Amino acid sequence: MEETKINMPLLGDPFPELDVQTTHGPMKIPGDLKGSWFVLFSHPADFTPVCTTEFVAFQKRYDEFEKLGCKLIGMSIDQVFSHIKWVEWIKEKLDVEIQFPIVAANDAVAMKLGMLHPGKGTNTVRAVFIVDPEGKVRLVIYYPQEIGRNMDEILRAVKALQISEKQGAVAAGWPENELIGDRIIVPPPKDIKTAEKRMREYEGYDWWFCHKPLQK
Repeated sequence: MEETKINMPLLGDPFPELDVQTTHGPMKIPGDLKGSWFVLFSHPADFTPVCTTEFVAFQKRYDEFEKLGCKLIGMSIDQVFSHIKWVEWIKEKLDVEIQFPIVAANDAVAMKLGMLHPGKGTNTVRAVFIVDPEGKVRLVIYYPQEIGRNMDEILRAVKALQISEKQGAVAAGWPENELIGDRIIVPPPKDIKTAEKRMREYEGYDWWFCHKPLQK
């Protein structure tokens, strides 16, 4: 029996080129999104309770993602008419209008992203890909079907990635870290001379653990 190989992009890899149909029409991903951050997230199926709570939660934070220059894109292996009907249901029953596109994926697309849940047929895992303006994968999170995602963490991750590009590493739980709050971690020195003067230049616990104010 031939073994099915599941590919998935790794951190730093280019996001795979996809030609897809969405609730907003045809899209080329990441081509149509070049120059913009985006979050592509998959869900197991339309008209399911956990997925519905997730889509409402993403939409509630839509404006916050937009302020970061970050687009949202949903995806599952459902036909586009199913997506459209589900979006209509959410608007009618929950009074929430989903503003981001939802991709009608197929098995080939899902396999390209490593999103098919082993042993669960055509259901996709709850995958999250955060992709930068150059089309590079910067963060990947996988959740099992049984656990809904924390959208505040995904929003925090986008903010942290953008901050870290310009200012340096961010601590656990940033911007509310238990030790240094929202301050930025200074990269450890690479030689003895720099280590000797590090504590004179920055605040910190030791030469290898220094921090500086967040530039807002």
